[in-house]
Amino acid sequence: MKKTTQFILAALVAVFVSGVSFAQASAGGPEISFEEEVHDFGKMKQYGDATTNFVFTNTGNEPLIISNARGSCGCTVPTWPRQPIQPGESASIKVKYDSKRIGPINKSVTITSNAVNTPNKVIRIKGHIDPAPKATTSPEKKESSPVVN
Repeated sequence: MKKTTQFILAALVAVFVSGVSFAQASAGGPEISFEEEVHDFGKMKQYGDATTNFVFTNTGNEPLIISNARGSCGCTVPTWPRQPIQPGESASIKVKYDSKRIGPINKSVTITSNAVNTPNKVIRIKGHIDPAPKATTSPEKKESSPVVN
């Protein structure tokens, strides 16, 4: 009798857990899915165009609202859509890096949204900024002027 009670109790717990999981999975809501989560600029020259667009789609069944996008430092500036993104629609987050700095790039942007499974999503940029070529200046040719004595 004790084994039967334990079996029934275990079966009820299993049914309850699977029911909760199914309810969460079928509840739906907005979801954000990126084409790429890391953009590699590779090697680029100082003061070059270090701008990229991270394309995403709302793969959920309710409107997606991005409430904030924050760069990991002041040199990484994101711009994001302020209007709700409808289910199935795509949009992009533009990320601009200040390429006056020389050296490796490894920065992140944290996106805050109403996405059910990933309300805080991190996307990244990386690469390397090489110094800009130095301007070559040739010495000016001075024309000889007659010397007056």
